[in-house]
Amino acid sequence: MRFIPYLRYFWYITWHWDPFIALFTIYHEVRGEKKYHIHTMGEDELISLKEKGVDISHASIYMPLNYYVLEKLMEEIIKYDGNKTFLDIGCGKGRAMIVAAAYGFDRVWGVDFSKDFCEEAETITTLYARANPGTHFTVIQADASAYDIPEEISTIFLFNPFDEVMMWLVVSRIVQSQENHPRCIRILYANPQHKSVFLDFGFTEIFRLNKWNFFEAVILQKAS
Repeated sequence: MRFIPYLRYFWYITWHWDPFIALFTIYHEVRGEKKYHIHTMGEDELISLKEKGVDISHASIYMPLNYYVLEKLMEEIIKYDGNKTFLDIGCGKGRAMIVAAAYGFDRVWGVDFSKDFCEEAETITTLYARANPGTHFTVIQADASAYDIPEEISTIFLFNPFDEVMMWLVVSRIVQSQENHPRCIRILYANPQHKSVFLDFGFTEIFRLNKWNFFEAVILQKAS
């Protein structure tokens, strides 16, 4: 039954953080999953990947971004001019990809090193594309530090997917892509623990969300 995963997720958040935060999160999980017709909730310590021999030393736990924060970022980013391309680095099961499409991005990429997550993201994006033929999705299983950012990409999303070492490699890839194909690039960065890496590469902060010192996100920009 559907309430069991919600209950399990509620206790997970309560145990690690706070019951009030858990209630707020579950409320938006129920609303968001119903609104977008997807099931991407949950947490994953990535142990199964480690058991398969996948290096998870630079990875963060899988948890999809709270719908409240995700929608706030989308409401802000669509105010800016530019093309409608979107890349989710560390896409997990594809939640941010679906929400981006719902907010008008018509070419959406997702990259993740987990084969299982990519398959789940492929499933939900395929279903969405069938109902919305104008949207094109691409899901790629790859190491983000070795992934060449497509020249079309103008908006990139990250939910603190890895540590500072990996972030430095990824940001250098983003900057290299911009140097090769000049355009303005904007970063939607939730739980921005390594924001300083972007600032060191010349990005500037143009938007910040901070609710209860727990739900935090920024939008960073680097002009061509």
